[in-house]
Amino acid sequence: MTMLRVGVLASGGGTNLQAIIDACEGGLIHAEVAVVVSDNERAYALSRARTHGIAAHFVDASDKEEHERRIDELFRDAGVELAVGAGYMRILSPWFIRRWYGRLINIHPALLPSFKGLDGQGQALAYGVKLTGCTTHFMDEETDHGPIILQAAVRVKEGDTRDTLAERILKVEHQILPRSIDLFEKKRLVIEGRRVKILPGDTWLGTHQYPDVFYSDGY
Repeated sequence: MTMLRVGVLASGGGTNLQAIIDACEGGLIHAEVAVVVSDNERAYALSRARTHGIAAHFVDASDKEEHERRIDELFRDAGVELAVGAGYMRILSPWFIRRWYGRLINIHPALLPSFKGLDGQGQALAYGVKLTGCTTHFMDEETDHGPIILQAAVRVKEGDTRDTLAERILKVEHQILPRSIDLFEKKRLVIEGRRVKILPGDTWLGTHQYPDVFYSDGY
């Protein structure tokens, strides 16, 4: 059976990309990363991809329209079936969103709809919440707004700094993003307006979870 072909957008170090690659290569998910694209020529995500023999492309973003058309071209040429934003620091245009809607997911380091935009971890800490976490969602034409797939709640500990909190959240991002790809590959995700219905099936609870993290249904 053919594997789901995934295209990844990343702007930085690519730890979420690495989590996806590890899940693919370890057989945890029936998928393969077909291509990685970055708007940052020095992004370590590109090096990670090349280390694993994955096509990796820097696409200049000075012209937004041309940038997105080139991404679309690269993804289509690679036979991408699911596009994933994994630390991609640009807002995609309605044109791109419409072309990939329902096949385009993102991960955000907060429990949406709270703390949208940049530095969700720092926003949560500054606000004084006791729980925060991370969210995977289908992208739509508003920032950090589309239908939610999975969420995981992480405690904010006394004495946390922005970096210590972000580190704990990141470990959980490395779980729910591959799992979201897994659910997509298994055709268990059904978008119903604002909601994503997750059809019955297997669970990663008990095998891929942290004891002090609360995972939403479907994980």
